[in-house]
Amino acid sequence: MEITILAFGIAKDILGNRQFKLLIEEHATVGSIKKMLTEQHPDFVKLKSLKLAVNEHYVDDEVVVKNQDEIAIIPPVSGG
Repeated sequence: MEITILAFGIAKDILGNRQFKLLIEEHATVGSIKKMLTEQHPDFVKLKSLKLAVNEHYVDDEVVVKNQDEIAIIPPVSGG
């Protein structure tokens, strides 16, 4: 299956691109995608409190991803 990854903030820098396609196994979960990204980009582990959204809806790690879904990676935002 193929999904689209949208990376924002520091996640974009760690993953090397703002938007890219990712091939995943059928029945992959959000958690397994995070694990895959960490294996491919070890610095991804630094984003401990990031949020993921599937098709513009925040989700938990147990959510199963479908073909052509769009996954947004939203790191913590600081301000002042």
